[in-house]
Amino acid sequence: MKALSSLILSAACLFSTAAGAANAPEVDDAQKAAQSWLAVADPGNYASTWDGAAKLFQHGVSKEEWVKALSSLRPTLGHVNSRKLKSGQYSKSLPGLPDGDYVIVQYDTEFEKKAKSIETVTLLREADGAWRVAGYFIN
Repeated sequence: MKALSSLILSAACLFSTAAGAANAPEVDDAQKAAQSWLAVADPGNYASTWDGAAKLFQHGVSKEEWVKALSSLRPTLGHVNSRKLKSGQYSKSLPGLPDGDYVIVQYDTEFEKKAKSIETVTLLREADGAWRVAGYFIN
């Protein structure tokens, strides 16, 4: 569970420390991947979110830990009433992570039981060119 906490806390800090100019095509592609991943998470398919995550994410937290963490968190928030893209930022380097192609996407999200939330989804472009989730945090 310690690895999960570190991974989630890292994601919370990434947006404020990410540097580099926005790269529009990468940001757009990553945002689409984030939306697809969230569409799997929203109805409670937490094991599938782990299956579709970046290898870096999978090495940081076991599938069982991830499912347990989301299963205890997401139901307390209730259903997603609305989700609006707040920002997307491209970076080649993020604290505590190997250099690579990253996009940090933030959403203003309204949950049934928590009206004002910010969801942060950190994506990593993997060797096959696909953008996959490397971190997820709800504040």
